[in-house]
Amino acid sequence: MKAFDKPHKRYNPLTDEWVLVSPHRTKRPWQGKTEEVEETRRPTHDPSCYLCAGNERMGGQHNPMYESTFVFQNDFAALLEGNEQMETSKGLLRMQEETGLCKVICFSPDHSLTMPEMTIESLTEVVKVWKREFEALEQISYIRNVQIFENKGSIMGCSNPHPHGQIWAQSSVPNEIARKTRTQQAYYVKHKRSLLEDYLEQELEDGSRIICRNEHFVGLIPFWAVWPYETMIIPARHFQAITDMTIEEEVAFADILSKITIRYDNLFKCSFPYSAGMQQRPTDGQSHEGWHFHYSFYPPLLRSATVKKFMVGYEMFANPQRDITAEQAAETLRSLSEKHYKNG
Repeated sequence: MKAFDKPHKRYNPLTDEWVLVSPHRTKRPWQGKTEEVEETRRPTHDPSCYLCAGNERMGGQHNPMYESTFVFQNDFAALLEGNEQMETSKGLLRMQEETGLCKVICFSPDHSLTMPEMTIESLTEVVKVWKREFEALEQISYIRNVQIFENKGSIMGCSNPHPHGQIWAQSSVPNEIARKTRTQQAYYVKHKRSLLEDYLEQELEDGSRIICRNEHFVGLIPFWAVWPYETMIIPARHFQAITDMTIEEEVAFADILSKITIRYDNLFKCSFPYSAGMQQRPTDGQSHEGWHFHYSFYPPLLRSATVKKFMVGYEMFANPQRDITAEQAAETLRSLSEKHYKNG
């Protein structure tokens, strides 16, 4: 499909939503807010960091002297454990208790690292921990969804630079997962193939939005991307959750995570901020044949290390909008080295 260079809309079949693309707007002058660049060199161990090995956390507990990954229950969790969901309503006003638990995963004991600076072996260990945690959490009877995610950088709301991510396991299926469950299952029932399986086939044939790939995974800019350099990692094989990964796929997933995040850092020669999340089937006991595992990065930077994309005005009150096409973003990222800029 030929990319338009004029304003147009693109359809996202996963969420049944549209995004407005306005490629001519990149030429407009910028006099808005710029961000500080986080380039201070951090120590490998920070005595004041509550995530570093051996240090005391905010709740009073002490971290062990961990040497690879470390998982603990969040001391200030957004969800509290329990299997009772009380519901009250009065006319249009409804409330329902939400229960669950939240965990923190320290990717490495090295405070100075971020994901693109970690080795494939270390990232593979992170993938194995994600897999193990998902498997354990879905065994809890009242847990209906397990959301694994990472916020990187202070402008994405990350309160601690130590390399870490989070898991929120909850008693209901959240909005985004519920939408993707409906769209993917409907497609699967109609075509007997997964939506992302057919989408990936089209992307590989076209090639203009592909960034990188290996034997088991493809990294690309989605046709319907909202954020300027939004990327999606899609497995070549149709499976529903991280627990379905083979040992070879665990390593390949770590490899593609490295390839994407190194390119991010190399783009503006900075520690590139983003929110990243794992999208997979709910844990409600249903088979969800239509679900196709994927992993998405939503980075805010648009023009440089100091200029970010703001979702305001039209985006808040109408629908998402972006200023560069998916093809332009993919070409930029694809051209970058897979060797981190700090390593020459």
